[in-house]
Amino acid sequence: MPDVRTNPDQPAAPVHNEIRRLDYRPPDWLVPQIGLRFTLGDEHTRVQTKLLVARNPAGDQSETLRLNGDEITPAGVWIDGEVTDAWRMDGPDLLIDLPGDRHEIGIETKLNPAANTKLMGLYASNGMLCTQCEAEGFRRITFFPDRPDVLSKYRVHMEGDKALFPVLLSNGNRVASGELEGGRHWAEWEDPFPKPCYLFALVAGDLVANNDRFTTMSGREVELNIYVRDGDVPKTGHAMQALKDSMAWDERVYGREYDLDLFNIVAVSDFNMGAMENKGLNIFNTRYILADAETATDADFDNVAGVVAHEYFHNWSGNRVTCRDWFQLSLKEGFTVFRDQGFSADHGSAAVKRIEDVKMLRAAQFPEDQGPLAHPVRPDSYIEISNFYTATIYNKGAELIRMFHTVLGAEKFRAGTDLYFERHDGEAATCDDFVKALEDASGVDLSAFKVWYSQAGTPKVAARLEQDGERATLHLTQAVAPTPGQPVKQPMPIPLKTALLAADGSGEIVGERLILLDKAEDQVRIEGVNEPAILSINRGFSAPILLDVQRGAGELEQLAANDTDPFARYEAIQEMMLRVLIAGAEGKNVDPEPVVQAVRNTLQSNALDAWFKGEAILPPSEGIIGDRMMDVDPDAIHVARDALRETLGRELEQELADAQAGGAAGIDLSPNGKGARRLRSVALGLIAAGDPARGAALAKAQFDAADNMTDRQGAMTTLVSLDAPERAEALQAFYHRFKDDALVLDKWFGLQAAAQRSDGVEQVKALLEHPDFTLQNPNRFRAVVGSFGVNQWVFHRATGEGYRLMADMIITVDALNPQVAARQVPVLGRWKRFEPKRAALMRAELERILAAPKLSKDTFEQVSKSLA
Repeated sequence: MPDVRTNPDQPAAPVHNEIRRLDYRPPDWLVPQIGLRFTLGDEHTRVQTKLLVARNPAGDQSETLRLNGDEITPAGVWIDGEVTDAWRMDGPDLLIDLPGDRHEIGIETKLNPAANTKLMGLYASNGMLCTQCEAEGFRRITFFPDRPDVLSKYRVHMEGDKALFPVLLSNGNRVASGELEGGRHWAEWEDPFPKPCYLFALVAGDLVANNDRFTTMSGREVELNIYVRDGDVPKTGHAMQALKDSMAWDERVYGREYDLDLFNIVAVSDFNMGAMENKGLNIFNTRYILADAETATDADFDNVAGVVAHEYFHNWSGNRVTCRDWFQLSLKEGFTVFRDQGFSADHGSAAVKRIEDVKMLRAAQFPEDQGPLAHPVRPDSYIEISNFYTATIYNKGAELIRMFHTVLGAEKFRAGTDLYFERHDGEAATCDDFVKALEDASGVDLSAFKVWYSQAGTPKVAARLEQDGERATLHLTQAVAPTPGQPVKQPMPIPLKTALLAADGSGEIVGERLILLDKAEDQVRIEGVNEPAILSINRGFSAPILLDVQRGAGELEQLAANDTDPFARYEAIQEMMLRVLIAGAEGKNVDPEPVVQAVRNTLQSNALDAWFKGEAILPPSEGIIGDRMMDVDPDAIHVARDALRETLGRELEQELADAQAGGAAGIDLSPNGKGARRLRSVALGLIAAGDPARGAALAKAQFDAADNMTDRQGAMTTLVSLDAPERAEALQAFYHRFKDDALVLDKWFGLQAAAQRSDGVEQVKALLEHPDFTLQNPNRFRAVVGSFGVNQWVFHRATGEGYRLMADMIITVDALNPQVAARQVPVLGRWKRFEPKRAALMRAELERILAAPKLSKDTFEQVSKSLA
C-alpha cells in the first residue's frame, strides 16, 4: 500500500505551525474597549464590532494591527468612522496598517450559527444560540487579537426575535433593554471588569430560570439565576445550592468575594467541555447542572457540585487574574482544580475525595506522562492549544499546588494566595508570578519546585527502611524516565509525608513528619525507634509519584489493617491486589488468601465507613494494572483480574451479601448514604464474579427495587457484562423509561460500551447504528466511543477490530468537530506500551488517520506526536 502522505497525486498536507513558549512577545496593540452589536438569527447573525485600539508601549511598535479570524470574512471595515479598503488578509487574519497610537476600528461579520458543528464561537444548540470562546473561539465571531493578555471592557448589544429568543444574556450586568417592531426586542450588557476575549459569552434562547440570592460577606446582595429549558428547573436545585455553598466557601477559605450584582448560569446540551467560566455568565454542559435522584447518580451529584464550584472559583483564579499566554494554562486550571478539590473534601468525605482524586490522576495523567503525548505542566510548544486541556495541566497541576500547600502549611499558603490576588488583580499573570507571591508572603524559597512546571514525567521513588538499635534509616532514590524532547531528567523536590508504625499493629512509633527528597539519592535518619517498625510513606498521596517500597513479609497486611492514614490504608490494600494481579497476568501463581483476608477485615471493620470500604475493596482497573507492566497484554490482564474477582466473590459470599443488602435506599446525599450505595454496587459486582447466576438475580432485584439512579445504574453496571436474561430485560426497561431524557440515555449507551463482553466490539457497532445515536452531540459520542476506548479488554481485541473502529470514528468526527475527535487519539497513541502484534495494528491505524485528507490541526498534532 503506497504511503499516501508522499503520493504525488495526493494534495499537499496543510502546514501546521508550532507555537513556542519562549517566542512570547507582548502584543503590539491593546484593545481597552470593545463594543459588539449582534443581530441574531439561527442561520443569519450579523456582528458589528467597534474596537478602541491603542499602541502598546511594551510591544514591538509595529504599525500593523493583526486581528485573528477563523472561517470568517469581513463584510466591511472602518477606521475612525470611515469606510476603508486599506486592509488585507493574511491567511485567516485581518491586517490593517495604522499610523499613530489610537484608533477606532469597525468590522462587520456575518455568521451561520446553525452550520457551526465545531461548537466553537457562536453556534446553535436545540434552537438556542450560545458561545464557547476558550481557547480561540472568539476569532470565529469577529476579528480580534485573540490572545489572553489583551484585556478589554465589553459593551454588548443584542437584538432578535422575541418569540425565538425571549432571553438575551451576556457578561456583566444588563444595563438596558427594550422592545422593537415586528416582535423583536433588544438588551444591552456591560462588564465593568477588563477581560480577555476567551471569557466573552452570549446566550439567546427560550429559557426559564431558577432564581435565588446570596448575601456576600460585605453585605452586598447578588442575584443568582440558573437558566435551563422549560421543564428542567426542578433538576437545578442541587446546582443552585452548590453555587451558594461555593460562594460562602471561597469567602471563608480564600477571602474571595463575588464582585458583580448578578451571576448567571446557562445549561447547554451541545458542549465540547464540561463548563466555561465566562465572567458573570457561566455556560455549562447540561450533565453538570441537571440532577435529581430519579436521573442522577451520587457521582453525578458530586460532579455537579464540584464543577459548579470550579467554574465559580475561576472568578478570581482565572478571570480577575488571568493567564498571560496559553502556556500558563495550569496557572488558572491547576490552581482552580486544587480549590474545587478542597471544597468537595470539606462538603463530603475528605478521605474518599482524596482517593477519588488520585484514582483520576492515575487513570488519566500517569498514562499521559508515560506516553508520546507527555508534556510538562507548563508546556514548551503546541500546534493546537485545545490539545493541552489535559490531565497534566489540570490534575497534575493541582498536585503541584497541593505540594506548595503541604510545604508551606495552610496559613502561609493563604497569605501567598492573598498576595497573588492583590498583586495581579486585573492582570494577565504567569506561573512564575504565582510562585513569587507564595515566596514573598511566606519567606520560603520555592524555586526548586519550578522543575515540576518544566519537566514532564512521573518520578519513581524507591524506599527502604533499615533498622539498627534505636535508630532507623530511610533510604530513598528517585528517577524520572525520559519523555519526548526531554531525554535527561533532573531530580525533583518530592514532599513525602511519612510515619513509622509498630509492626505488631499497636499504633504509631514515630508520628507523621514531612521529608523532602530533592536529590537523586538520600538517607534520612530517624531516632527513637526501639521496636520493629513498618514504613508508612507518601501518606495522603503527598506527592504525585510512582512508589516502590521494599516490604517485609506481612507488612502490607498490617498497613491494610492498621495504618492511621486513610489513604495509606487504602493504598496498602490496592498494592496487595496489584501484586496478585500482575503476577497472574505474567503467568505466575501467587496465593490470593492475604488479599481475601484484607478485604474481609475491611468489610467487617466497624471503624471504617461504607464509602471507604467500597473504594478499598474494588480491585484496580485493567488500565491501572497495565500501567504497572512492561508490555501490556490485555487478555492476560483481563483473565487475572476476573480470577481475583471470582475468588473474592466466592470466598466472601456472605460478607458481600450483607454489604449488598445493607444501607438505606432513597435520596440521602450524606456521606453515609452515598457510602452505603457505593458499597452495595461494588459488592454486587464481586458477587456476580463469584456466582454469575446469583449476581444476575440480585442485580435485577436491585434494579427493580431502586428508587434512585445510583442503585439502578449500579445494578446495570453488573448486568451489562453478564450473559443472562436479566440483562436484556433491564436494558429494555431502562431504555423505555428514560428514552426521552438525553443525559440518562447517555448512561444507557455508556454502560453498554463499557461492558466486559467477548462480543463487545459488535455491541459498540450496534450502538453506533442505534437511531438515538448521533455524532453531532459530544455527550452522546463520548458515551459510546469514549467509553469504548477506555474499555481495555474489549477495545484491544487481538484482531485489531477495535482499533479500526476507533480510527473510523476519529476520521469521521474530525470533519465535524476536531476537538472531540482529537481527544480520542491517545487510546491509540500509547501503542508502544502493548505487545508487538497489537502495537503494529495500532500504529497502522494512526498512520491511516494521518493520511486522511483535510485532517484538522487538532487531530494532526495528536497523531503525528503519537507516531514520533
